[in-house]
Amino acid sequence: MEMEQPSSLPLRKTKSPSLFTRLNKYIGDTRVGKYFKLNERNTTFTTELRAGTATFLTMAYILAVNASILSDSGGTCSVSDCVPLCSDTSLPLSNCTSPNYIVKPDSSCKLDPVNPGYAACLEKTRKDLIVATAASSLIGSLIMGTLANLPLALAPGMGINAYFAYTVVGFHGSGSMSYQSALTAAFFEGLIFLAIAAVGLRAKLAKLVPKPVRISSSAGIGLFLAFIGLQNNEGIGLIGYSSSTLITLGACPNTARASLAPVITFANGTVSLMPGGTVSGGILCLHDRMESPTFWLGIVGFIIIAYCLMKNVKGAMIYGIVFVTAVSWFRHTRVTVFPDTEAGNAAFDYFKKVVDVHVIKSTAGALSFKHVGTGPFWVALVTLLYVDILDTTGTLYSMARFAGFVDENGDFEGQYFAFMSDAASIVVGSLLGTSPVTAYIESSTGIREGGRTGMTALTAAFYFFLALFLTPLLASIPAWAVGPPLILVGVLMMKSVVEIDWDDMREAIPAFTTLILMPLTYSIAYGLIGGIGTYLVLHLWDWGLAGLGKFGIIKGHKGRNGIKGEDKEVNEVNNDIGSSTTAASGSAEGNGKAMEERV
Repeated sequence: MEMEQPSSLPLRKTKSPSLFTRLNKYIGDTRVGKYFKLNERNTTFTTELRAGTATFLTMAYILAVNASILSDSGGTCSVSDCVPLCSDTSLPLSNCTSPNYIVKPDSSCKLDPVNPGYAACLEKTRKDLIVATAASSLIGSLIMGTLANLPLALAPGMGINAYFAYTVVGFHGSGSMSYQSALTAAFFEGLIFLAIAAVGLRAKLAKLVPKPVRISSSAGIGLFLAFIGLQNNEGIGLIGYSSSTLITLGACPNTARASLAPVITFANGTVSLMPGGTVSGGILCLHDRMESPTFWLGIVGFIIIAYCLMKNVKGAMIYGIVFVTAVSWFRHTRVTVFPDTEAGNAAFDYFKKVVDVHVIKSTAGALSFKHVGTGPFWVALVTLLYVDILDTTGTLYSMARFAGFVDENGDFEGQYFAFMSDAASIVVGSLLGTSPVTAYIESSTGIREGGRTGMTALTAAFYFFLALFLTPLLASIPAWAVGPPLILVGVLMMKSVVEIDWDDMREAIPAFTTLILMPLTYSIAYGLIGGIGTYLVLHLWDWGLAGLGKFGIIKGHKGRNGIKGEDKEVNEVNNDIGSSTTAASGSAEGNGKAMEERV
């Protein structure tokens, strides 16, 4: 009997894992990977690097913008930096002879036309502040990533830096205190913040924020980001100023824009800048709306990112930013970031350096305790403190919800060290000479790219370290390259509105107030204040009746669902102010897990 020969089947070759797959598996199993919980949070080393890169690229604008805003205050420059001039400004001082005379500088040397000596001091201060911004962002992100293990990058906060520069110090030092004293107020505020966070009180204060306000704050921040991305100075420029409706359609070229400033006209016809007022550059479109070449280049970047998001392409934000930036670096085009002007030539000369090491000379350690006992000092300190508490709390919880970290009790892993890291960064920032440092809502870009651990923050910190040397390149990323990702991150953050009970006006009205005030007041803190205040007013009557019912003054008072007031309303108060976040947090956690799987 012949045995049947087995048929020879072709052997299927198994495809060997790629280099990146092996690298991710190796790092995930190391001590570093286990410390950052890469496998536990369903992420990889390369994903975290990509997320950190996206986060940094969307917030790199802060290097130039923060320095520009703070230098408007004059920094540490004073009248002593002004130089004597000839009454005939066309003559050098050495040739200033009769009938001309030498004009000794006074306080007016800081105003237009700015004294050359003061202008030179401002330029040095601006470079100091670029380095201070990079260094404080580096240290803050490093602390956050290492201790809290969260994908959140830190930098000097937008909004609070404007308050610091234009309200506290004033334009070119015209405010209530010096730059040095304002830094001291920020320093003390950071110490108080650190003490509140250390005893765990800050997390408890955060939980007092009502549920509809907590839920809507995420979408409100998304609208805030989109609003920034639509503006001219920090975005694509679609929105412009209107004297009748405040905002309107813009997108006109630079040649069709005008600057605005609040001025006072005196009896003799002299026009002067209003005290505390600032010049808003290029916000008014005179003509040629929707004809800005940079706007349309930004739209191309928007389409690139949107299409990549639609197709779930990893690194979507980065592709859009890099494409628009690369096109904008070519000179003598209508979309160049280096126009053929004196300022454009100076920016291009600085860009060509590529590497530039600048040592902080004027702002580091410039604290002054001269005004500590004065009223304006304490007003500034208290204002910085409450804005930071509300602003940072809203940002941290919104980012945690967006990443799916919030549990049924409204907590998230690493929140204690997150609050501590934020407070410590404020102290460090003030010592370096910059306004308060805070967690950045642009971190949502990295979270969207899949960032789930502190490695995302450490990657951003590494880029800020490079920024200490590569400032010429990073400071040359145009606003119209940053605008598209900010708008699309706003789209992604709007999903939380579905968790709001819009049929219940006692929840819907505070939620909408929070949602709308954040972008329109340009402040996360004001949005939270408006939402919390509205919530308290709308619930005050029911809480009062419930309290009277509890003490037997009113009997048989019933809540909305037919339950007696002493049971229903008091329980509702405890739920709203306490920890009734099961549904919202569970939904956010579910969204976060779904997003993790999709990434």
